Amino acid sequence: MNRHSLTLVIWIILMVTWSFQQMHAAVILHNGTLKGVVLDARTGTGLTGALVVLSPGEQSTYTDELGMFTFQDLVAGNYTLEVRYLGFDTERIQVSVRDHETTAVKIALTPGGIKLDEIEIRGMGSENIDKISALDIHTRPLNTSQDILRIVPGLFTAQHAGGGKAEQIFLRGFDIDHGTDLRIAVDGIPVNMVSHAHGQGYSDLHWLIPELVSRVDFAKGPYDARAGNLATAGNVNFHTPVALGRSMLKLEAGQFDTWRALAAFDLTGAQDHTSRRPKAWVASEYHFSQGFFESPQNFTRFNFMGRYTTFMGEDQSLSLFFSTFRSRWDASGQIPQRAVARGLISRFGAIDDTEGGETGRTNISLAFSKNLDAATLLKSRLYLVRYDFELYSNFTFFLRDSINGDQIRQRENRTLIGYEGSWHREQRLGNLSLETEAGLQIRYDDIQDLELSHTAHRRQTLESRALGDVAEANVGCYLDQRVRFSPRLSLDAGLRYDQLYFSYEDHLAPVFVRQTVSRGVFSPKFSLFFDATPRVRLFAHAGVGFHSNDTRVVVARNGEQVLPKARGQEAGILWKAFPSLLINLTLWRLDLDQEFVYVGDEAIVEAGGRTRRQGLEGSLRWQIAPWLFADTDLNYTLARARDEAEGYNYIPLAPGFTSSGGLTVKQSEGFFGSLRYRFMADRPANEDYSVTAEGYFIVDALAGWRNDHIEGTLTVQNLLNTPYNEAQFETTSRLQNEPAPVTELHFTPGSPFFLKGSLTFFF
Repeated sequence: MNRHSLTLVIWIILMVTWSFQQMHAAVILHNGTLKGVVLDARTGTGLTGALVVLSPGEQSTYTDELGMFTFQDLVAGNYTLEVRYLGFDTERIQVSVRDHETTAVKIALTPGGIKLDEIEIRGMGSENIDKISALDIHTRPLNTSQDILRIVPGLFTAQHAGGGKAEQIFLRGFDIDHGTDLRIAVDGIPVNMVSHAHGQGYSDLHWLIPELVSRVDFAKGPYDARAGNLATAGNVNFHTPVALGRSMLKLEAGQFDTWRALAAFDLTGAQDHTSRRPKAWVASEYHFSQGFFESPQNFTRFNFMGRYTTFMGEDQSLSLFFSTFRSRWDASGQIPQRAVARGLISRFGAIDDTEGGETGRTNISLAFSKNLDAATLLKSRLYLVRYDFELYSNFTFFLRDSINGDQIRQRENRTLIGYEGSWHREQRLGNLSLETEAGLQIRYDDIQDLELSHTAHRRQTLESRALGDVAEANVGCYLDQRVRFSPRLSLDAGLRYDQLYFSYEDHLAPVFVRQTVSRGVFSPKFSLFFDATPRVRLFAHAGVGFHSNDTRVVVARNGEQVLPKARGQEAGILWKAFPSLLINLTLWRLDLDQEFVYVGDEAIVEAGGRTRRQGLEGSLRWQIAPWLFADTDLNYTLARARDEAEGYNYIPLAPGFTSSGGLTVKQSEGFFGSLRYRFMADRPANEDYSVTAEGYFIVDALAGWRNDHIEGTLTVQNLLNTPYNEAQFETTSRLQNEPAPVTELHFTPGSPFFLKGSLTFFF
């Protein structure tokens, strides 16, 4: 089936189910309705994604963002409601439903231990509350911003510029660079920066405080209609809590002159937490480290975050989120192997230690959610982002300028404004459960003084190589129809359309010229879920996604191949082999179109050919004892360029085999700990695999003790003190006084044994 046929089939499904909904709307009025809200007993906030099972009849649903749920078209009588949510005690209540009436219930869940045997494989098949992610966020300690991203199974990160630069990301055979093929958001606010000074989709997540992450939603592949630009390998949305429940002060100290202080305050005060009173919190973080390099990093970071939420009755909320962040650092950069081999520098030395940068970001968003009726949820979000970035790098040393060196500066100032709105409705049509969602997303980036310059020692500007202003707009809309044909079989069909507008004004051109291009793209999505048994779910996905190219590519190519598509298919199984053992296996393939890439370090456009990535993934989560958890993720990928000859078709830095996992001891009080590993196999650093990016195996450890009022921890990164290269690239460079350039592996060393401790007070 070609993409046009698939789009037509999905569109017919959407229209037919919509028509059935309208025809059936009046039929169900004579039966009863059960409407309820599920709350966290500690904070009084709604629990999103709680499983609610209604008996008899074995109907089930998940709570929405307000913690609300609805069962319609119920025959009058007595029912039992069972509510389950990971990390909370299961609650069962008896309810009565009458004809022509709506019965309202409020259920407050009490925090309890993690019980993997209570996780059920049921419900609407397209529900995006990922069970593995929900388990990981409860059992794994989050200590750094990199830990936040690594919650996604199979995702690896690497830092190669002094700690302040955004991490390099690897997922599903992609060297995603800093976010080109992974859409990242926090509470719906986009993290990725399009047409960025350093690289397309650049995603700096350092402004998010790890302790303030309450939930992580992720989906791999281009199958989510809600996710548009950059969501090819997948998309991730991090959530902050509506309320904290208690305040905390945390102090950290570690080797290499590393210090961190965190304060988070619940401003709500003592109250009846089951009530829907306003909730508010603020948090601030300060971090400093000299790093493990011979040249001090002088890495400083300051974060401030806050959120205020008010409820207008049980069925609507208004939330204001604010954050601001500032970071600056010095860096030793990537170094060539030959310099270390000759003894010119050590593994932790530098060729140009005047690299580094400074960046800042301020976010403000206003979100409104309202249940229009028992089955319809309306959500809207407005956001504004102010962002600045300045980075100094030197990858080639003295290749182009044998006197001053090849240092470059990349800089920009950006204002980002956007809107996201969605309409979501649930209802029944006979034995069918239907969910319809329609959404509109608008994003506008205004980028001033987007610059690439040749500099010396971060003091002198020698040449401006690129300088201009970018305006980029993206308007996307989608319609997603989910149909549950039976308690076992469900389907999700979606269709998305994006229109993008690109504008570039080149400040280095002799006369004023504003170049503009506009293009649109359709993205159909299709998913099928079959629960073969209460413990086995089979699933299949097919869909199209895309990532936009840098505006400077778009106008340079006159709009040619500006929205390269990604076409994906996958199938898999989610299996509870035992009540305490959850296994996920997925076989997948993703094809990317030919594209042209703007190289921000060179101010040039390069062709990127068609690629194919296919692989097998496995994830295991096992609760060995009530207090002991084991997990592992295994990922094998074959990544190749489709238009190159065999042996010359490797995709540089594409991971072939990766694995991560560990053991975690978790108790409500007393001792807790974690022992985790990361493994990445050797992989090609260039197209013919004549240069190898070396693999590594790293072990990290954490041990601590807690009670209701205090928590102490000791953390060790690289417990075995393994020498390894965190970031690696094939680069042509020349050292000062070298007669000719050399092409070889350049790398940034990974952290040696790094011990730090923390003390946290709760009140």
